[in-house]
Amino acid sequence: MKKIIYIFICLLTCWTTACKKLDVPPINIIQDKDVFTSTGGIQAYMARIYAELPIEDFRYSPERGLNFFWIISPFPAVTGEALSRDQRGAMQENVNESPWSDCYKLIRDVNYFLDNMPKYAATYTPAQVNSWLGEARFIRAATYFALVKRYGGVPIVDKVLEFPTSNVDDLNIARSSEDAVYDYIAQDLDFAYANMSETNQAGRANKYVAAAFKSRAMLYAGSIAKYNQINLVDGAGNRVCGIPSTKAVTYFKAAYDAAVLLDGKYTLYKKVWAAGDKDAQYQNFVNMFFDAASTENIFVREYHYPESVHGYDSYNVPRQLMGANGYSSEVNPTLNFVELFDGLPKNADGTIKTMTGGKYDLYNTTMDLFANAEPRLRATVILPGDQFKGQSIEIRRGIYTGASAGGISPLLPAGSAANYPTTNIVQSSNANQSPYKLPDGTTMNPAGLSGIFTGDGTCAISGFSVRKYLVPDKPTSEVLENRSDQTWIEIRYAEVLLNRAEAAYELNALGQNDKSYLQEAFTAINQIRERAGADMLTSAAAIGSVDVIRNERRKELGFENKIWWDMRRWRTADREQNSTIYRVLMPFYSANDKKYFFDARTDERNIRYTFDVRWYYEEIPNGEIQKSQKLIQNPGY
Repeated sequence: MKKIIYIFICLLTCWTTACKKLDVPPINIIQDKDVFTSTGGIQAYMARIYAELPIEDFRYSPERGLNFFWIISPFPAVTGEALSRDQRGAMQENVNESPWSDCYKLIRDVNYFLDNMPKYAATYTPAQVNSWLGEARFIRAATYFALVKRYGGVPIVDKVLEFPTSNVDDLNIARSSEDAVYDYIAQDLDFAYANMSETNQAGRANKYVAAAFKSRAMLYAGSIAKYNQINLVDGAGNRVCGIPSTKAVTYFKAAYDAAVLLDGKYTLYKKVWAAGDKDAQYQNFVNMFFDAASTENIFVREYHYPESVHGYDSYNVPRQLMGANGYSSEVNPTLNFVELFDGLPKNADGTIKTMTGGKYDLYNTTMDLFANAEPRLRATVILPGDQFKGQSIEIRRGIYTGASAGGISPLLPAGSAANYPTTNIVQSSNANQSPYKLPDGTTMNPAGLSGIFTGDGTCAISGFSVRKYLVPDKPTSEVLENRSDQTWIEIRYAEVLLNRAEAAYELNALGQNDKSYLQEAFTAINQIRERAGADMLTSAAAIGSVDVIRNERRKELGFENKIWWDMRRWRTADREQNSTIYRVLMPFYSANDKKYFFDARTDERNIRYTFDVRWYYEEIPNGEIQKSQKLIQNPGY
């Protein structure tokens, strides 16, 4: 059967390539009956359209677009979750890598399946046919969601458009209103839920995948209805940008109801979790991203070396574990992100406490500062001095050689953007550093093996390195570009719980009292916090604002390419990002004290983030605008 599928995939590649050029399947290669009259042919067709799903996974970046083998400026580097040596500071997709055309090509392929597969229904049982049609409509819904979250209202194409045609107007389709697109997505997902089975092979949708995606899409729609301030109405009166605020309750309720459908079908991963055991809780969270049998995984995209690969490990391992490609430390979590977590010493304003009485606090090891942090932090971020692949990850900014009697005063004035002084601080410009001889006669590399280097960006420029998704036992010889094949988890049960909590909170805030929505939000958030090893909320009243839920979402889904879209739907990106310089935490070793201290400061590179409010709706490719008199551009372009 596998051979049959592979043969059909090869044939389908030729068929669909030609189909996109000629709009007819070449008779001398393969015909519809060859595909739609065998389960192998249908599986091959499904495999190809699943592979084209517009998922922001390991092979996506705002700079390069979807399914690109070489990633720079990764998603977390445009949200404030992390800093990157290649970041631009502008929180915007590269419009030259627009997914518009790719999405509509996929929609055409799905519509072709929906139009033609039923012609061969007699070959199969009604349940098989309906399940396949449900899968196709799930893929179409997910693709339209990729479009609407970027552009607002887009043309809805629900059948194959033939060209040449007797009526060119059939190809000239105007944008539908933004809410009409979300309603169309909901209809497709409802059909998928009603017709698909409860289980399917990994990487393919079942009915609960459709429900999970509906909870995501409807939450997005509800957020736009409540928070968006940008509106555009076309000549026919369609509101192509913006959703009436009166529909917020409808969409939040749809998100909530969809999330409830997964009750008892998936659970939070707790295979090696134990109450009160921080080490077990940490290991459980690490393992969750590599366990193919995880009860939390709802929908995944599988990779298998050498057929399908990515380069996540190569780009993101700490400098001291760098492979032969010479890449490392592309994603470096910011101090702003780290400060979201419980268990750190904090100042009254919530920032990390590194000083007492105007003098740096001293620690025997760099990990002592994080001794009481929630385990989820260690499983998400490599902290300076933590263990990874059997090594202590050495992250230092330098060695302080000055006097320390009476304490060490701040190295720079508060809020200074200047570089550190060279007096009394031994630093390294790159990994080829000279060991410094300490007063006790031992030697130490000033920046450690993984940085921070003053002139080389392949290091932990923020004082941290990403941990989530890095394979813990991958040999350095295999840390190469396009050599990684860990599975991407597109949606997991924790997100569904977060969707449910946020929708419930918003319904409560909008005066809906048919359920105890705030209590529902409290219960869902505490399930996630318990698994994370975080402090439990004491009551529903502890959710004093939506930010409690949003911050939980940032922590739980950090580095999973979800927060960028959250910031867009919340319409907070402009407030968070304009003229923002994110903060870092620089570890120093005090030579005379034989202890460590930390300096919290803004990014030394002084990169200021920007966000133009027009970016909440992306620019429709000008080539598409020029093709159609009915297609209008988004505001500000």
